Amino acid sequence: MDFGIFNTLPQRDRQKPVRQIYADVVEQTMLAEQLGLSRFWYAEHHFNNFGLTASPLMLVAHMAAKTRTIRLGPAVVVAPLYNPARLLAEIGMADILSDGRLELGIGSGYQEYEFARFGVDLANVQDITHEMLELIRRGLTQKVFEFKGKYLSMPQSAISTRPLQSPHPPMWLAGSAEKLVRWIIRHDQNLLIAGALGGVTRMKKMRESCEQLAIAEGKDPKAIKIGISRLAFPTKSKADAIAYAEQGLYTYRVASSLKDKRENIVDNMVQESPYKGEPTVDDILRNLPIGDVDTCIERTVRMIRELNPVHIMTQPQIGGVDARKSIESMTLWATEVVPAVQRELGITPAAASAVA
Repeated sequence: MDFGIFNTLPQRDRQKPVRQIYADVVEQTMLAEQLGLSRFWYAEHHFNNFGLTASPLMLVAHMAAKTRTIRLGPAVVVAPLYNPARLLAEIGMADILSDGRLELGIGSGYQEYEFARFGVDLANVQDITHEMLELIRRGLTQKVFEFKGKYLSMPQSAISTRPLQSPHPPMWLAGSAEKLVRWIIRHDQNLLIAGALGGVTRMKKMRESCEQLAIAEGKDPKAIKIGISRLAFPTKSKADAIAYAEQGLYTYRVASSLKDKRENIVDNMVQESPYKGEPTVDDILRNLPIGDVDTCIERTVRMIRELNPVHIMTQPQIGGVDARKSIESMTLWATEVVPAVQRELGITPAAASAVA
C-alpha cells in the first residue's frame, strides 16, 4: 500500500486570491513528489468556494508538465456532468501528457446546487454514472466501440487519444451505490471510502459492506482494493492541531449543507452551518490522526490493520488552513509518520511506491 495527498482547493477566505490557491496546490504537488509520496488527487466542484477545481483533468495535465514520477488524478470526475465523447478523449490526453501517470477517480456527485446549473437531474446520477463506467471501459479498451444506454449513447466510434496505460488507467470509485460498487469489484478496480470526522468503526462497516458485495460477485472479499480518504495533520503545535480540527468541522458543515440541500450561498461563498449529530472539536481530535507524530503513527497503523487499504490519501489543506502550515504538516507526514508506519507494518519503501 502507499500514501498520497488530496486537495479540494477550498477558499474559506474571500481575501485569498484564487490565483494563490492554484499556486499553493502546484507547490504542494511538487513537494509531494520530492517527499516520495505516490499520488496527488484533485477534487471537482463548481459555482462556490467549497472547491475551486472546475476541471481536475486540466489540473492533472498542468501538473504533468511540472512533475516526473508522482501519479496524478481527479478525486473525482463527476461523471453525470460530462459529455462521454469529450471525457474519453480527455482521459486519453491526460494519460499521454502525464506519461502514463493518470489515476482515474470517478463519482456520481451529490451537490444539487451544482447539478441544477448543469441542467442534470440529481435523481438519475447513479444510473448515469453506471453507464459512464461501462462506456469508459469499452471506449478505452476497444479500438472501435459503440454504446447505447438509457441516458448515454455513442455511435460506432474510435478514440484517437488512447491512453498509454493498458487496458486503461486505474479506476477509483467514490460512492456506495450497490450497482456502482459491484461494477468496480467485477472489473477488479478500486474503491474510495472516506472516514469523514468519525473513527475507524464507520469505515470498517463500509469495507464489510463492500466485502459482502464482492462475495455476491464471486470475488475474494479480502482481495478488493480500497483507498481511504482521511483528514490527517501531524504537527508539533497543539494550537495548530486544534485549529486544523476546527477547519475540519467547518469543511464538513459546508459539505453537509450542500449534500442536504440546505446551503446558504452568499456571493458564491457557502455559509457555515452546524449539522445534526456533528462531532465536537475534541471528538475530531480523538478520532483522527491529528496531533503529535506518535499519535498520528498509532492511529494510522490501527487504521491500516483494521481496513487493509491499498492507498491512503490525506488532506493537509482544508478550509482556511494556512498553506505554510499545510506544507509543514505534509513534510512531517512523509518524513516521520509514513516511514514509522512502514516499519511497524513491515512495508518496504519500494512496496509503498508501487502502483496498486
